[in-house]
Amino acid sequence: MATQLPKKPSGSAGNSTNNSRGGGEGRERRPQGGNRDRERDNKPFQPNPASRFTRPMPTAAAAAKRLAAQEANAAAEAAPKVPQIDALGRSYATGRRKDATARVWIKPGSGKIIVNGRDVKTYFARPVLLMLLNQPFVAAGRDGQYDINCTVTGGGLSGQAGAVRHGLSRALINYEPDLRGALKSGGFLTRDSRKVERKKYGKAKARRSFQFSKR
Repeated sequence: MATQLPKKPSGSAGNSTNNSRGGGEGRERRPQGGNRDRERDNKPFQPNPASRFTRPMPTAAAAAKRLAAQEANAAAEAAPKVPQIDALGRSYATGRRKDATARVWIKPGSGKIIVNGRDVKTYFARPVLLMLLNQPFVAAGRDGQYDINCTVTGGGLSGQAGAVRHGLSRALINYEPDLRGALKSGGFLTRDSRKVERKKYGKAKARRSFQFSKR
């Protein structure tokens, strides 16, 4: 005679094995998040005042102050530039290049240039350096119309020539402010910031490495 297997209980009793995993028989499982997620979703967004992405709205006083500063800058740019000429009829400026510093005085004349008490062709004997000094006058259309007296210290001849060119370019716009556009477009008023890169330890020079020897 065949044995009959017991019937599988139905209803809540049959799910007791599944509920036992959740920590107890007949225990209800709560949905993930609960009421806190619903409250967070229904809560309106409020930016954090300490966050760097939130900026306060500009006030009327701040907007008026900014507008006044913009108008003052525009008026300063539109105002005519006054020439800076001393009692001797000269304009002065300082020029720099590499380690050299030049003090330059210019005044109307025949185009004579004195560097450290010597003639420019004697001090800067290389034709390339002489051409370098004459570039601002050619760009401004004032070749041979100004006498230059300057003192220069530091650096070598190339750096000193660049410092003198920078100084006389700035002195030109101090004497004739209308020449600023022509000189600035040629790059004569910008201080050349290039310098010799320092030597690094473990290397022969700034970038040069020693010869590699495998053995």
